[in-house]
Amino acid sequence: MDIKRAKQEIKDAVEAYLLKNAFGEYEIPAVRQRPVLLMGPPGIGKTQIMEQIAKELKIGLVAYTITHHTRQSAVGLPFIREKEYGGQKYSVTEYTMSEIIASVYEKMEQTGMKEGILFIDEINCVSETLAPAMLQFLQGKTFGTHRVPEGWIIVAAGNPPEYNKSVREFDVVTLDRLKKIDVEADFPVWKEYAYRQGIHPAVISYLELRRENFYRVENTVDGKLFATARGWEDLSQLIQVYEKLGKTVDRDVAFQYVQHRMVAKDFANYLELYYKYRTDYNIEEILDGRWDAGVLSKIGAAAFDEHLSIVSLLSGRLGELFRECYRQDAYVAKLYEYLIYYRDDQSVMMLDDVRMMAEKDLEEQKRAEILTKEQEHTLDRVIDALTRFAMGLKGELFSDEDAFDCVREMFAREKEELDAAESHASEVLENAFRFMEDAFGESQEMVAFVTELNDNYYSTWFIRENGSDLYYRYNKGLLFDERREDVMRQMDEAETLLNTGIK
Repeated sequence: MDIKRAKQEIKDAVEAYLLKNAFGEYEIPAVRQRPVLLMGPPGIGKTQIMEQIAKELKIGLVAYTITHHTRQSAVGLPFIREKEYGGQKYSVTEYTMSEIIASVYEKMEQTGMKEGILFIDEINCVSETLAPAMLQFLQGKTFGTHRVPEGWIIVAAGNPPEYNKSVREFDVVTLDRLKKIDVEADFPVWKEYAYRQGIHPAVISYLELRRENFYRVENTVDGKLFATARGWEDLSQLIQVYEKLGKTVDRDVAFQYVQHRMVAKDFANYLELYYKYRTDYNIEEILDGRWDAGVLSKIGAAAFDEHLSIVSLLSGRLGELFRECYRQDAYVAKLYEYLIYYRDDQSVMMLDDVRMMAEKDLEEQKRAEILTKEQEHTLDRVIDALTRFAMGLKGELFSDEDAFDCVREMFAREKEELDAAESHASEVLENAFRFMEDAFGESQEMVAFVTELNDNYYSTWFIRENGSDLYYRYNKGLLFDERREDVMRQMDEAETLLNTGIK
């Protein structure tokens, strides 16, 4: 299955394991809570989905890569204790608490969460001395003599043997005690994630055209060559930072992340063309509603893959605008939530009190590790706004009613900024559609453009909130299944032509 489905399967299992009956007992007792074993190639997001699940369910997460541990750190150190049996004293070997089990208890103390996930990565790649302890851990939920605390669900991950020479096969006895989930790399699922994460549009559009390069692992005479989802995401982040610094990613830099020489070279060539098209076609001017017959004529003479690059440039820039609107909307909505406290009790709860409440919420939620980075940044912006609002009231003699009116005006200005951003994004979206009409009409390129909008979480959110007559017209009017197949066929043809130039 793909990583999205695997995430839901694990989330469902954790929710089932943590469900309690009327007596406060787990519906599925701990002895029947099978550890989840997630098997799949490296770099497809196994660790990331565990972080997402923990935050979504608001439970704790302790994650370990077990290959970094020795038997002593996993099981504990031996020590001698004297015990009496039948009137006789004996020296007995016991073990200190495992570092991993201790980390679970520390997490409980730190976050206040009594339930969570203990995630062990690369579990089938442990050393020979640690392998028996891992089997004991999966079968009995113990490290050494210490059990995993009740309410903590075990999830383990491993790589199939074709990706790692040091993999150890589990026996049937162990596998029969596990909930095993096999996961594979899947580009359409990763593409949804990529849009949410703000992956560089050039990476997304390249992989849309070259799907076979999304995940490749090959054994050659020169060693192992590979391209993984993790590599593409890290390369994307580097490209974005390089753009701010005025630097360029060439084939050698790309190869440092996508360690497949042919794929890195192909992507570097594509990125160079991507930048060239952005300049040649004045994409920013097009989105501002300015293009002429010369641009349309040039596009008409261009190849299909060049058309798709233009579509990607347009949809990529739109995605950035929609994402900023989403963030601004989340900020304004959260700010309004806190200002309600001030509105409902102006005389008792001063604005500084509201700010301190927001700061306390941020501190507590960060300590509990239930905030995403986006949510943390939103709360930071809210605190900054409440600080500015409070400063705006200081030094003035306001009645409670006048002070509230002043705060309401300050909030209205924040809302006006959101409205202006959304109005601008709506105008840009309409300009993009008008350009697509002039350049391509109801063509395969228009299908590709609308498809990209449909695949982008921020695009669909924006259109749902603000509407778009042209989007609704084309989304409904185009025969997507049939047209999309035609688009993919043309992409394959364009890819064949391009590949002849890189071999």
